[in-house]
Amino acid sequence: MSDGRTRIKPTPYRDGQNVIKDSGTGTIVYMPPEAKDVPGLMRNLVSWIKENEEIPCPIVAGIAHYQFATIHPYYDGNGRTNRLLTTLILHLGGYYLKGLYSLEEYYAKNLLGYYRAISIGPSHNYYFGRTESDTTPWVEYFTEGMGFAFEKVVAQMIASNEKGEKDHSQLLRTLDPKQRKALELFKGYDVVTAKQIGDLFGFQPRTNAALCKKWVEGGFLEIVDASNKARKYKLAEPYNIIVKESL
Repeated sequence: MSDGRTRIKPTPYRDGQNVIKDSGTGTIVYMPPEAKDVPGLMRNLVSWIKENEEIPCPIVAGIAHYQFATIHPYYDGNGRTNRLLTTLILHLGGYYLKGLYSLEEYYAKNLLGYYRAISIGPSHNYYFGRTESDTTPWVEYFTEGMGFAFEKVVAQMIASNEKGEKDHSQLLRTLDPKQRKALELFKGYDVVTAKQIGDLFGFQPRTNAALCKKWVEGGFLEIVDASNKARKYKLAEPYNIIVKESL
């Protein structure tokens, strides 16, 4: 008897090698483990995360991030999936702040530092010392990134208080991560198209339309131009007030 829930099939791991090369020189930067070893390594990673609850959550998240990048289990999307995994671990450990901070900004500010910190070991080949290497430099880099992100949140809170801005935290908590990201788009535009919203997330046109329809029905967006070819949207109140006060 069905319980009405959708069964989600696991995404298959890569079935071949996925060498990482320097986009400029074409030289090999990292050679991950062979495909036959990926399932076992991933099972070990999940087990390790579950069995080490006594270790501070940021350290678990940092090591998990490093190990996922080391295994490189998919042909594509490893970076995005790794960030989702890290965010989930931090969220479950109480380090979530309702999505008000992002480690990606820290990495983006110094990509060279990120690659240096995570490129640990005597060789670019996984089997030649990568797993036995000391991950302390990476964990230090990762936790410093968390400190940077949290300090930015505190700075934003202080600045908002000095401006006399109202506390919209309760309203923001009703929004999902995509909606909170969409608020940034409306800082530059009063009215947007489904394509602009889709471009923000890298979605296909059909997904763009479905997302906008869902947000209209949920009271997040309002239709400005109902034309199918040129449909435009604006933020519904009171979300528009949040954007205006942040400018």
